[in-house]
Amino acid sequence: MKKLEDYVVTIPDFPKPGIMFRDVTSVIEDADGFKLAIDTMVDMIKDIDFDIVAGAEARGFVMGAPIAYLMGKPFTLVRKKGKLPRETVEREYALEYGTATIEINKDSIKKGDRVLLVDDLIATGGTLQASAELIEELGGEVVGVAVLMELKGLNGRELLKCPVYSAISYEGK
Repeated sequence: MKKLEDYVVTIPDFPKPGIMFRDVTSVIEDADGFKLAIDTMVDMIKDIDFDIVAGAEARGFVMGAPIAYLMGKPFTLVRKKGKLPRETVEREYALEYGTATIEINKDSIKKGDRVLLVDDLIATGGTLQASAELIEELGGEVVGVAVLMELKGLNGRELLKCPVYSAISYEGK
């Protein structure tokens, strides 16, 4: 039986020399790999007490929605600015080359909601930190972050105030 790591394709020198790019799409494009990924993530968070799953655009939707479904929880979208039709709150955060802005519907999180934040990957942690700040601004509490893959060498988990659960970890960048 294949391990989750067996489904990850590594592309050397992408997007620039010296980077070992870990391709998450190779996991979700394989039915067995995707099932193993979701089952592994559900297993690692099964003992967390949470009310809502929130997923960061776009692959956080891909990973978070099936987790919410299997756990019988609602799913909330954290989207790029301008994509949500209702009243939102937004947060700008730094990228490697510039900034980006994400938003969440103001009525998606209620005071006291316990939220599991899901994404495909944690690297530098900027997207997940901004997502957590939005959830907290609305009165929610991020009780955990679940990711398929963590690039430990980029120290993204250090930006978060909650436990981070990763199905796969790589030491390098």
